[in-house]
Amino acid sequence: MTFKKIALFFLITASYNTFAQKDGYWDKERATTKEIIVSARDRITIKTEDLPVGTTEIVYRITLLDENQQMTSSLVSMLKAIPDPYGIGQGSAGAVFLMSKISGDDSCTYALFTSNDDAKKYVDDGKTDKACYAQVDPVNKDAKRLSIDKSSCIKQNSTTIWFGFTSKNWVLNQKVVLEVVPWVDTKLNRGWNQDNKNEIISLCKTSTMAQKMANSDDFCVCILEKIMKQYRYTEFQKLLAIEKTKAYKDFGNACYKDADISKNVYNDLRTQASALIKLKKYNEAIQKLNTIINDGKATALDYSSIGYGYILTKQYAKAIKSLKEGEKLDDTELMVKLNLAHVYLVSDDYSEAKAIYKKYQTQNVTDSLSWKEKTKQDFAVFEKAGLPSKDFERVLKLYN
Repeated sequence: MTFKKIALFFLITASYNTFAQKDGYWDKERATTKEIIVSARDRITIKTEDLPVGTTEIVYRITLLDENQQMTSSLVSMLKAIPDPYGIGQGSAGAVFLMSKISGDDSCTYALFTSNDDAKKYVDDGKTDKACYAQVDPVNKDAKRLSIDKSSCIKQNSTTIWFGFTSKNWVLNQKVVLEVVPWVDTKLNRGWNQDNKNEIISLCKTSTMAQKMANSDDFCVCILEKIMKQYRYTEFQKLLAIEKTKAYKDFGNACYKDADISKNVYNDLRTQASALIKLKKYNEAIQKLNTIINDGKATALDYSSIGYGYILTKQYAKAIKSLKEGEKLDDTELMVKLNLAHVYLVSDDYSEAKAIYKKYQTQNVTDSLSWKEKTKQDFAVFEKAGLPSKDFERVLKLYN
């Protein structure tokens, strides 16, 4: 390789790395470097060192040497000049750069396998139909980069690759040098693959807190991210069941307090409570609203809704207490005022009810619903629910 070509390659590599450097490292400690003798016309396999968790690509180099030849520089030392595999992938320059500067006159064909059984079969019959990659034309040196997104040789949970070689020397033995260096993705190195993540999400979905929500996706992703940051997957799996439960609870509480998630949680509870009230499942609606109140997140309208539920379940004392709390939060919320008038009326305190009904009769409880119309709607519901109705007509006549 000429000096100009080498300089050009480094310039290209530096330029690409500036804009597209990957988050990972060449694992030089677990690189494979093996030098073996292949008998004439023989076939052998070489097993790589175990690939580290999070391996997303490998670079390998094969060099055939004549007797007494030695490698001038290792593949590991050459990769020190390339911060990430993106630089190698830019056209043919990377492969040329990785090539050994020496090689012998011998040649071989080779193939890569992802299982020991397939590799053994290759030794027996020389067939490469089970190979994830095969070099069928004889070579005396070769270098390639294989990545998880472009080669079936690299799989998310794979730990080993087998290289099979067939000697093309019909008389003499030949020396083969195999070098393999894995690139490890920093995030994946923690062991959190897609299956592992889904395992955590599925467990989260069954938790008490998640079941309070109409959509618990953000909540469960929040827990997953905190667990991933705190533990490697293998570390998390080694925790005792009681330790895992505590981790879920602690991270869940932290996520539950997150402003955006919390807002969604309580809005979901309000939506669920409203739907339950329409279905006349008042006790279930009260439970949802009590969750909001007990967490200190209730608005005046939440107190109004739970007060309405207490009225329909004839829990008048609780209704009055809740509605009074609603008044403290917002003394101008007319839904609270109307429900307070209702509970006084059905609990046989007509005079208290009358004063409220008359005071606000000309106003709207919402931007489009009048106080009078809402009163009529509520009385119709109360009658069907069997609440005391002897004073309903008296109230409606007040409005005339």
